Amino acid sequence: MNAIEVKGITKKFGDFVAVDSISFEVGTGEIFGFLGANGAGKSTAMRMLCGLLEPTSGEAKVAGFDIYKQREQIKKSIGYMSQKFSLYGDLTVAENIKFWGGLYGLTKAEIRAKEEEIVEKLEMRGWENSFVASLPMGWKQKLAFSISIMHSPKIVFLDEPTGGVDPIVRRKFWEEIYDASLRSITVFVTTHYMDEAEYCDRASIMVDGQIRALGTPAELKKKFGRADMDGVFKDLARGAQRKDA
Repeated sequence: MNAIEVKGITKKFGDFVAVDSISFEVGTGEIFGFLGANGAGKSTAMRMLCGLLEPTSGEAKVAGFDIYKQREQIKKSIGYMSQKFSLYGDLTVAENIKFWGGLYGLTKAEIRAKEEEIVEKLEMRGWENSFVASLPMGWKQKLAFSISIMHSPKIVFLDEPTGGVDPIVRRKFWEEIYDASLRSITVFVTTHYMDEAEYCDRASIMVDGQIRALGTPAELKKKFGRADMDGVFKDLARGAQRKDA
């Protein structure tokens, strides 16, 4: 079974069509890049898939649940991390793990086990009582990602998770993404960094609310005759007519 199935999803705000009848599937454990310039409609589409926004029309299932009728089940089955950093800077590392673990419905014993696992894996022993705001950016990002999947979701949505961090930190963050994929967690990621698009199993590119390209990085580069995904993206983005979505 696919982790995500989308058929003709559309979202209108009055006369404005933010997302225009998009269709695609994402397999279990796949790393799927959801690309597009600002205003392309990708954030609106992601909010619909996360159960935060109801479509105007179309069909979709996320983790096997209908996005119209089973939005609460979807929310319990996914993880989410944004560019704006979803953890609380005025709480410690341990307090953030306990807080989010409680929201995800984990038991106290499960939270304690996850705290040990996360601290050990990220080599943060001794930093458990440090405020998150004081951590280096690389640690913040990896901690936020680890917490977003601590409840073993079927899918994790990453909304430009590496924005504003240096290339070395971004590469290490992607090692965490690969590890999650190997554990059969589906990764749905948006990014403005086209070198990161190369790391995805497949990628789609949205322009003006529509998916204009979909395939593996190798397939897209061959189709558009470009040496890298940046060239593919620029070819498509040049045709965009609108600025906001």
